[in-house]
Amino acid sequence: MPDLLIRDVPKDIHTWIEKERKNKVMSKQEFLLSLLENSYKRENGPTLFDQPQVVRRSEGLPFTFVDLFAGIGGMRLGLERAGGQCKFSCEIDRFSQKTYRAWFGEVPAGDINEIQFGDIPDCDILAAGFPCQPFSIAGVSKKKSLGHAHGFKCATQGTLFFTLATIIENKRPPVLLLENVKNLRSHNKKQTWKVIRSTLEELGYTVFDEIIDAANYVPQHRERIVIVCFDKKMFGKSPPFQFPKPPKDSMPKFRDILESSPDKKYTLTDHLWKYLQDYAAKHKAKGNGFGFGLTKLDGVSRTLSARYYKDGSEVLIPQRRKNPRRLTPREAARLMGFPDELPIVVSDTQAYKQFGNAVVPGVIEVVAKEVVNVLCWQVQENAGCLLKRA
Repeated sequence: MPDLLIRDVPKDIHTWIEKERKNKVMSKQEFLLSLLENSYKRENGPTLFDQPQVVRRSEGLPFTFVDLFAGIGGMRLGLERAGGQCKFSCEIDRFSQKTYRAWFGEVPAGDINEIQFGDIPDCDILAAGFPCQPFSIAGVSKKKSLGHAHGFKCATQGTLFFTLATIIENKRPPVLLLENVKNLRSHNKKQTWKVIRSTLEELGYTVFDEIIDAANYVPQHRERIVIVCFDKKMFGKSPPFQFPKPPKDSMPKFRDILESSPDKKYTLTDHLWKYLQDYAAKHKAKGNGFGFGLTKLDGVSRTLSARYYKDGSEVLIPQRRKNPRRLTPREAARLMGFPDELPIVVSDTQAYKQFGNAVVPGVIEVVAKEVVNVLCWQVQENAGCLLKRA
């Protein structure tokens, strides 16, 4: 085999290669060859459609997925923990791409509107934390009468969900795993959710949805809607799916994610602390609930938002004889359920934005395991193969 010469390797990648090859006790050439071989096998590996699978439900089932609107990879982590293998990722934000590369060794594709259908490989699960945008269903009847586009192509035109729906229509993944903010159900007087659900059903999927509070998995009150869809031609109209029940053991405690010696720069200045107290008092006098969130150490925090970098007011940590402090970026990562071995490679501001926008991997993991149960059921029902029904 001819030698390969790779020039201008970025310093952070070179450092990572050195670290990993030493951990694995391999030469640089051996390590790089193993990376290439694994990448080749992943790219050319089968989906569940490509060959018979004989499994027992208790053993789980390996599956493939694509990670769209990937952010920093919260859904990917959860799906990988459930036995999944990622075949493609897409994320437009360049700072999130930087984190994704550091964590997973690949740079996601950029603007989803510029991706060709052929660029997205076949997979068993399409995962997407798609943005919520307002839709309008007015005028559909009129457009039908004029012979114009109708259905989801009318109702969702011009939104990112339209792009996602078009990908689903063309790729026909057996399972969809989608995540969004809790208010998706009530957004735009419930019209947004009505359009999304009807679109997914029009595309031939049975739709399950549930609002799940991540407080059962991380010490943070964080409600998000999780949507799981199964292709009716493969699973029929009534697949035996159910959302996971919250664990029975005690909920995580906020104090468990705190660093022992945080930098003093995270302590609020006298000026900012006085401003937050005055702001809260003003709104309390008006009967409003706006204000800072001083977190109980043995409880759970408020929801971490993407705006946390501005003043940290929604999640503040009490300190003895000091003003409260905000979370450090590492604590914000822990609050979302990201392990310490994943490095923070962006500024504090970008880190807060990324974690505030992220998906809790633990939630996705338990939902994905329930999806795997359905995949196992379908395989067993069809003598070891995943088959689409005519």
